[in-house]
Amino acid sequence: MIRILLVDDQPLIRRGLRALLKPEPDLEIVGEAENGETAIDLLKTITADVILMDIRMPIMDGVAATGAIVPLHPSTKILILTTFDDTEYVSRALQAGAAGYLLKDTPAEELVQAIQLIHKGYTQLSPGLAQKLIQTTRPTPENPPTPSLPIPPDSDLTPREQEILQLIAQGSSNREIAQKLYISEKTVKNHITNLLARLGLRDRTQAAIYFHERHPQLHPPQ
Repeated sequence: MIRILLVDDQPLIRRGLRALLKPEPDLEIVGEAENGETAIDLLKTITADVILMDIRMPIMDGVAATGAIVPLHPSTKILILTTFDDTEYVSRALQAGAAGYLLKDTPAEELVQAIQLIHKGYTQLSPGLAQKLIQTTRPTPENPPTPSLPIPPDSDLTPREQEILQLIAQGSSNREIAQKLYISEKTVKNHITNLLARLGLRDRTQAAIYFHERHPQLHPPQ
């Protein structure tokens, strides 16, 4: 059983998360807090395996709370769950010791899986956040080479669907995609169905052709 502490200043969000996670047989909500300071006090009387932590809260925000909780409760994993995808927030939260950073529009099934994976020791980031972090932290060379043509986004697709489309084009099976993205095969199938419908394509072969025609600078793997 994974014991979860909900930390969010909005009661409606906490109620929604409780209702969302309650049906999961391996998850148990052991407490709620409206800010980081309350969460720290609550952890004196309860034990949590995973904390779902908002970022912007009064009195003590999620970054400060994470920095205070991690040294005191090293076995407790903190998963930031917020509406803000600013790279500064992401970087500060991870530096403070958060094990993951997800946006509140994450599908319910993926949130549950992220909690389970965080508990096992994996790091979880919303699609696109890792790349944004790399781009903002990569040093600029003194004599930068001529940049390669950027991959244009498929504007009709969500970030997750774009990831799956590229993996399809690389020849990955549903199982391989699920393993690489730490989601279930059922979720992969749902995303593929959606992206095919959005792009007006019939099957995976057409999806792969579509990707390589749209991104001719990328060559299929040998």
